[in-house]
Amino acid sequence: MVKNKYSHAIELKHIRVKNSKKEDFAKALIELPYRGYEVEDISDGRRIVITKPGGKMSFGRMSKEDFLVFIFTPETQELWQISHNQILEDLQAKAAEDKEQTKRLIDVFESVLNGTDPEDLQDSISSFSFTSGELPEALLKAYKWIWGQEDVNYPNGKGRMMSWESIAELRDSL
Repeated sequence: MVKNKYSHAIELKHIRVKNSKKEDFAKALIELPYRGYEVEDISDGRRIVITKPGGKMSFGRMSKEDFLVFIFTPETQELWQISHNQILEDLQAKAAEDKEQTKRLIDVFESVLNGTDPEDLQDSISSFSFTSGELPEALLKAYKWIWGQEDVNYPNGKGRMMSWESIAELRDSL
């Protein structure tokens, strides 16, 4: 898997925005001023970081409220811009390892999709024992923000449902 990684010092403001109904979460994200934010802690010491604006072009116009989502390693100042495809590939590798455990993980993804904050699912998240890929916690916390980003960028379209479709298809195939 090719990862979009950058090594660069970044000044971050530490904030927390709880996941909620998609409209409320998107509204909170739109109200954030432009800058870099540390938004989630991962148990291995990494962080989920967003930078706003993200620079997305949509229908020939720059989306002013777009942002980028990264997994940040503070020790090395490495920013990994994680993508939908990377998360889906990771889930597919997990499915090859353990189909039943992957179905349970996708159910937890669906809880986050529907507005539950990953922090409120820590018992479920810590129960997974995959040896392949990324920590489920990191994937879930990143997707919380990616889904928020999609809802901001596509408020009158599918938003988060665009990427959810491929994850639901994977679950249905298991």
